Amino acid sequence: MFHNPSASTYKHTNPSTNPSVSPFHRSLPDYAITPLIPLPDLAQQLGLGHILLKDESSRLGLPAFKILGASWAIQVALTKKCCLPITSTLHELGAAARKEGVELVTCTEGNWGRAVARMAKYLGVKAVIFVPDFMDEATQEKIRGEGATVVVVDGDYDFSIEKAKEEAEKAGGGMLVMDVSWEGYDEIPEYVVQGYITMLTETDAQLKDMDMKPVTHAIAAVGVGSWAQAVTSHYKSSSLAQTATVITVEPDTAASLKTSLEAGAITPISTGHTICNGMNCGTTSTTAWEVLRKGVDGSEERAVWSCDDDGVEEGV
Repeated sequence: MFHNPSASTYKHTNPSTNPSVSPFHRSLPDYAITPLIPLPDLAQQLGLGHILLKDESSRLGLPAFKILGASWAIQVALTKKCCLPITSTLHELGAAARKEGVELVTCTEGNWGRAVARMAKYLGVKAVIFVPDFMDEATQEKIRGEGATVVVVDGDYDFSIEKAKEEAEKAGGGMLVMDVSWEGYDEIPEYVVQGYITMLTETDAQLKDMDMKPVTHAIAAVGVGSWAQAVTSHYKSSSLAQTATVITVEPDTAASLKTSLEAGAITPISTGHTICNGMNCGTTSTTAWEVLRKGVDGSEERAVWSCDDDGVEEGV
């Protein structure tokens, strides 16, 4: 466990919401607001007023929220590359991207790569997805089922990042589309975070419709940190009358954020096996880090939880 007492007074001053994002998402195939599900039995067991779960098991036709960030990041990056307005349709953007010979390149532990591949399919462009060698064949097939080329690397997630970089550099129209940032690569990951905010603005509206008070505690999984960055920037926004406590959770075999927070700087780690393959990341995103190190605090004395696989299964 890690506790950051100063986070209780942290205010995120940069705008977390781009007004163009939600209209864009509403224009995509299969858009629907995902459910916000009350868990009254668990709330009673823990002695809390309310616990609610934002169910992202069906988002824009995919079983995860990652398509929110991938779609917006690709839309912004390609409209800039092709000199088109941000309001361009998928048909218009796809035609321009094909003319430019665009190839979308990324690496993934599952849902992110499938989301990038889905956008490539919408646009009619090629996608090359690098995956670590621990990814199961069923997950690989789901990505291939979107029409993407899947390349398995002999190493972990961080190694697959290096291979994706190499592919984007050598491909004539290669565009690296990542949800993790590093020195010299931060623009697209920031668009990803903007895309994720749609889930949070939906949640705020749903709470109002349910006649409930705003969020007091927000719990987010980590991975590379972009989703947790979106949660932290949104619920620690300086525009809020009262900010929320932010708790992050990661596997104990891939607790890269917790390790970095304890060290006071981004600290890459070697990850181990976990059933949470989508969170099996060894290095925290640089842009996420600047928000997380200041804004993650936690419930009571906990700010970052890392848990073993038995704990994950009990949670499920």
